[in-house]
Amino acid sequence: MEKCKLFVIIGAVMFLLAGCASFVVSTVVEPAVENLQKQTDLELVCEGAPAFLLMIDSLLADNPASNSLRLTATRSYSCYSTALAACGGKERAASLSAKAKNHGLTLLADRLGLSATKISAPEDLRRALASCARRDVPNLFWGGYGWALWLQYQGGAPASLADLIKVEQIMLRVVELDEGYYHGAAHIFLGSYYGSRSEMLGGRPAAARAHFDRALALGNRHFLPAQVALADTYARTMFDRELFEQLLQEVIDFPLETEPDFALVNQVAKKRAKELLADADRYF
Repeated sequence: MEKCKLFVIIGAVMFLLAGCASFVVSTVVEPAVENLQKQTDLELVCEGAPAFLLMIDSLLADNPASNSLRLTATRSYSCYSTALAACGGKERAASLSAKAKNHGLTLLADRLGLSATKISAPEDLRRALASCARRDVPNLFWGGYGWALWLQYQGGAPASLADLIKVEQIMLRVVELDEGYYHGAAHIFLGSYYGSRSEMLGGRPAAARAHFDRALALGNRHFLPAQVALADTYARTMFDRELFEQLLQEVIDFPLETEPDFALVNQVAKKRAKELLADADRYF
């Protein structure tokens, strides 16, 4: 039944492809994205969402200048790649993350008024970010997130490490403009970035913990990726097994029905928490 509902939504959107893009986005596409976020069946999402992504690509092909469509595409490919990795399709998730990155870089270029080359120039990026306002936060966050998602699959290549510094600049600006956007997720990125290495190797554990604590407060401890990231980076780096296990058990015990609007991302977090907890003896 749930799968049928998902395809009915997709079919309705395809029927409206020839209509006004802004009308289609506001009345059908965006509600469909919100519906996907409420799903708890990972297999349903992993099997059903590709048709939805193809529909978004078709809309964008006809309306390449639509910021709302580009934002929806970046968010959708980012979320689907994360869900697909949780479904066991990590190789396919790595491939699709390139779509999240490409859509994200286009978002950033359009919002910042920079070419792709200048986005990669730290000083140009810094000046452009300084001119942004709160209304730019969705583009900045999802553009940076799509870029970061792709970078995590690059195996620590020097170029990817250099690009992460630029994503750091973007997320710091998001925090300055609207730290609560998407349940404090910019703080989660920064906490993970600073907490994934020891201080001796250039990490910043104190800053990491501060960002994670802020994310937990902003999300009321109901946005579970914060706990999972805190356990997976900071707690492991600091060899704090007690904190690691407490956080992951908190995630596992959390009732999904408490926050139905982001049930999907919380379900992915629960799956990851179980995997990490099962491997605790390898980490400590």
